[in-house]
Amino acid sequence: MGCVSTAIAVNGRRALGVVPLAFTEKNLIGKTCGKELKVAIMHERLLKMMEFGDAFIALPCGFSTLEELFGIVSWAQLNIH
Repeated sequence: MGCVSTAIAVNGRRALGVVPLAFTEKNLIGKTCGKELKVAIMHERLLKMMEFGDAFIALPCGFSTLEELFGIVSWAQLNIH
């Protein structure tokens, strides 16, 4: 995701990283290029992504990535987002 946010910034756009506190406490994220919003839990992360996101990209990672992707697709199918 760092490469994606860097490419976005280099091309004059803005990226928002929505990061659960557990990730920052365990140092699981790299350098963020753009604004970083820290949230308490993963569910809050998905809600913030829905609130602020214009587009979504899913890169290979783990099961939580699939959960977020299916949540976004479900909301789009129901015309919620």
